[in-house]
Amino acid sequence: MSDIKQRIEQLKKELNAVVVAHNYQRPEVQDIADFVGDSLELARKCTEVEAEVIVFCGVHFMAESAAILNPQKTVLLSEGDAGCPMADMMTGAQLREWKAKYPNATVVCYINSTAEVKSESDYCCTSANAVKLTESIPDKDILFVPDKNLAHYVSTKTDKNVILYPGCCPPHDRVTPGQVAQARKNYPDAELVVHPECRPEVVALADAVLSTSQMIRHVKESSNDTFIIGTEQELMYRMKKDNPNKTFYVLSPSLICPNMKKTTINSVVKTMELKRNVVTVPEDIRIKAKRSLDRMLAVV
Repeated sequence: MSDIKQRIEQLKKELNAVVVAHNYQRPEVQDIADFVGDSLELARKCTEVEAEVIVFCGVHFMAESAAILNPQKTVLLSEGDAGCPMADMMTGAQLREWKAKYPNATVVCYINSTAEVKSESDYCCTSANAVKLTESIPDKDILFVPDKNLAHYVSTKTDKNVILYPGCCPPHDRVTPGQVAQARKNYPDAELVVHPECRPEVVALADAVLSTSQMIRHVKESSNDTFIIGTEQELMYRMKKDNPNKTFYVLSPSLICPNMKKTTINSVVKTMELKRNVVTVPEDIRIKAKRSLDRMLAVV
């Protein structure tokens, strides 16, 4: 392992590269990254780094966002076939059809979407700022795509008319109220923290509903010492590192993202050595998509 880490450090110097990783990546991948965060944190970080090459340990839409925001830099996706089922649930053509149905609605797309969908949207958001961003929009009607669960959660926190598109994150959407009841029974003293990508009936049973970055801050600041975590299980790796005296349990065994697990340290090395999996976005789409991402980044 030490040899691989040394090789990555060597390649970073040769390429003038930075390695960024999402909170859902394997522990060993998180450990070799220069920065680990959620989608919003990584989007911001990629605009700040001086490196010529960004090696993105995540899934395709995340690397696409980095390419949209950094046209002068080379973006490499650590594992070329790491996609996102939710992002694939809506195409640009489908969004144009929905926009035609709701011509007066402002379109807010979750960052878990393709570059083309972002280019057809007025605003982009993450789970960390979805409510605040939606509240900041002067229009009443909001077409929120592609995650119906996050959209529903936003609708409960604002007086906007939020129109839901029927997309979802499969691992989060598989969590059931029955699993919540079982977890509560197994760990009666634990605080239940879930991601808003979970179903509304699961969200309604939680003690806190938070994005991954918000979860990390919350468990650190909480006086509780035991937590049930309702998001991708790898987030607990960082939580345990930050809070060695606290205990964490995953809410459901379904909370594993197969695409996030495709990236390994070896695939990171190979990608850097071969300079493979270069992620590019056509300039006309990039310019329009950047507008929606810039509006997301403007919401503090």
